[in-house]
Amino acid sequence: MFKTLEELIQIIRSRKNSNESKSYTSQLLNNKTLSKEKAEEEFQELLEAIKIGKNQTHEAADLVYHLLVLLECNDIKIEEVMAELQKRQKQSGLEEKASR
Repeated sequence: MFKTLEELIQIIRSRKNSNESKSYTSQLLNNKTLSKEKAEEEFQELLEAIKIGKNQTHEAADLVYHLLVLLECNDIKIEEVMAELQKRQKQSGLEEKASR
């Protein structure tokens, strides 16, 4: 399951370093404003999907993709985000509770 996420991150990173101007991902990576707007739009669409109880998974996938692109175009590494989450988990004792 997480292999898919890792592969998506690698694709996004490869598009960041390419000249594929026709790629939607490349367009987002090269335009921080557009990337931010799309992430906001996808978040709102997920909230609406949850409200009406329809297409939640589809909208959640859209948001995850756009969030990963937004992070990458702002040089925020997902590895650093995950390390921060792990640090918080240890600090809060959630790690111990989850393993019980």
